[in-house]
Amino acid sequence: MPVSGQDLIGQRIKTIRRQRGLSQAQLAHPELSDSYVSLIESGKRTPTAAVLELLAAKLECSLTYLINGVTAEQMHDLELGLNYAGMALENGEVTEARRRYAELLEDGSLAGLAPLRQRAEYGYALASEACGDLDEAITVLSRLHGAGDTLGGERAVAVAVALSRCFRERGDLAAAVRVGEDALLGAGRPAWNDDLVELGATLLGAYIVRGDLLRARQFSGELLSAAEMLNTPRATVAACWNAAVVADLTGRGEEALSMAERALAVQSETGEPRNLARLRMAYALLLLRVRPAEALTCRDLMLRAERELRESSAGTVDLARCAVDLAKAEIALGDPGKAVEYARRGRDMLDDRTPALLAEAHLVLGNALLLFQQSEEASAELAAVEHMLVNAPPSRKAAEGWLTAATALERLGEEEASEVAYRRALACAGL
Repeated sequence: MPVSGQDLIGQRIKTIRRQRGLSQAQLAHPELSDSYVSLIESGKRTPTAAVLELLAAKLECSLTYLINGVTAEQMHDLELGLNYAGMALENGEVTEARRRYAELLEDGSLAGLAPLRQRAEYGYALASEACGDLDEAITVLSRLHGAGDTLGGERAVAVAVALSRCFRERGDLAAAVRVGEDALLGAGRPAWNDDLVELGATLLGAYIVRGDLLRARQFSGELLSAAEMLNTPRATVAACWNAAVVADLTGRGEEALSMAERALAVQSETGEPRNLARLRMAYALLLLRVRPAEALTCRDLMLRAERELRESSAGTVDLARCAVDLAKAEIALGDPGKAVEYARRGRDMLDDRTPALLAEAHLVLGNALLLFQQSEEASAELAAVEHMLVNAPPSRKAAEGWLTAATALERLGEEEASEVAYRRALACAGL
């Protein structure tokens, strides 16, 4: 049975009292009764702030220690450690951030400090996600998500956003949707604010990847209405960008570009550098799909975003995705050699902790090698894609992967494998 904060305070008072050689009556006299001190020590009474201050003075220890189990100096060191870990994460030093957060969590001093421990766990989860370790991030975030109301409103929503996003990136779309819908669409549905619009955008992303475009289009309209009502930069960016993705997937390319440009303009004025770079990269990829004749402009935008990512707090996964997208631009520009270089770079930065992006890297590299007339190497990359897609859950993204692989295999003359891939694409699309 978990020990409450009240029990811990009582245990600390009892331990220090015994260390001082005092009885309960001696500690209580003359202000308190010994029975009251006994109840406090057993966790059956919660002492007031004034009583705690009195007991700290009698026990000759700090009030901070009685409440939190650490001295003021230790508290200062913990706060400093959390700040350094947070700075490392913000500066893109994700491995260092993860190490620092892990060390803090291994330190028993955080045991009785729920807010600081939750802060460290959340930071550790984000660092793990940035390092590509989605399983570890999901484990920690799920534990935090289960804490419910003890997290506080803003932190609880941030945890739900990160957990839904990690589930989506790992391919567990049912879990990604469940986390978002439980928070947003339940019986006690909360009023929209910036945090909830961001969570809604994450949920919308899961609908999109799942291929539920009808639901996605309906929900994107709801998010846009919420953003218009709030009229804040953060809500506008989240709603407009995700609505742009839906518009692109439902054949409204120019409308998608218009909404994406609005999101990018707002983000350029008010946004954090890493997210601005991510959005610029995504906009360039959208532009490449809608207006392939502007591939040179798209590549220039991607190169700018890559520089911004390297100068920001971006992690390995962001940079790998950037390299894969640059490979797509080079294919569109007719430079398969450069595309191979970028795709290999992206592939080599990844491992099986980010299966969806790794499969995409293999697929883009296979197509680039095929254009570069390296058929044997292209075949090996496509075989890796097939192996990964077989184990992936059905989704729109998986269907696209199988379709692209089928086309490439057909060009390689592997007709039987191509036919299988086409059938798998149809199955993933529910056809």
